[in-house]
Amino acid sequence: MRETAAGVGGVAAIAATSLVKEFRGPGGTVRAVDGLDLVIRPGEVVAFLGPNGAGKTTTIDMVLGLAAPTSGTVRVFGKEPGQAIADGQVAAVMQTGGLLRDITVGETVELTAALFGRTGPAGPFLERAGIADLADRMVAKCSGGQQQRLRFAMALVSEPDLLLLDEPTTGMDVEGRREFWAAIRNDAAAGRTVVFATHYLEEADAYADRIVLVSHGRIVADGSAAEVKALAAGRTISAELDDPGTAARIAEQVRALPGVDSVDVRSTRLLVRAADSDAVARHLLTATGAHDLGITSDNLEDAFIALTSDHAAGANTPTATTTTTATFEGATR
Repeated sequence: MRETAAGVGGVAAIAATSLVKEFRGPGGTVRAVDGLDLVIRPGEVVAFLGPNGAGKTTTIDMVLGLAAPTSGTVRVFGKEPGQAIADGQVAAVMQTGGLLRDITVGETVELTAALFGRTGPAGPFLERAGIADLADRMVAKCSGGQQQRLRFAMALVSEPDLLLLDEPTTGMDVEGRREFWAAIRNDAAAGRTVVFATHYLEEADAYADRIVLVSHGRIVADGSAAEVKALAAGRTISAELDDPGTAARIAEQVRALPGVDSVDVRSTRLLVRAADSDAVARHLLTATGAHDLGITSDNLEDAFIALTSDHAAGANTPTATTTTTATFEGATR
């Protein structure tokens, strides 16, 4: 990766201040991005997650200079987004589009390089994207996962300092996804900033330095995977009951315990979701005939559902940020 000023003097890769984006239509005004103060630092790998309509696409559009904020500012390496893109510092890998089907994989990368005034073989970029053996294949003959890797190779041509990825591993098999993320982590280790959206929550958990959850155009959680999971501080307690006839009575007892969110009875199996798992376990083991008790912590999917629900979004959920870092965030049209 070429040397740039991206990491010099503490310049943020992305910095948004009081960012707002509204859309006006016959039905009134919709506020897609609702006052964001965000910072992403060079070299971070950041996942931003949210339900459909949460606001991710609108923010990406503003970072790419495709949409202007209604108010507030967004800067990319201290510049207006359009200038950073013109300087070759930003590239995006989108889920669809951007490919000519009637040329080869190698020709596609060479054509992209020409747009940046660059000459030279496509091989190094295809190698980094894991598709060097497909150089002579027509794009139309590539699978969905191979086409997504081709988009990645195209994005690498300008050696961008910031790489935006939208569902980057769609269509890839398990091995392909693992190889793709290994390449992304190598680039990040060299200083490249990566921001990605994905519906594969296990990818966000495994590969992101930071995770941002958004709902209704606002950040509802921002921190490491462990910090985000901790915000949805709940656990599931399961226990076996010998007598199905007592299940309903025991379930009512458990519902009355402090911190219990839900109780579900499945034949002789009792499932309890609660913030205080110790209190529930203690009651089941000392006051009932329950046995084979197990306790599991929330995973990222549980946190996602708990923190981005309409109820949670309206409750001013605290975030897991620190004073030195914040994260990329967004809103959807």
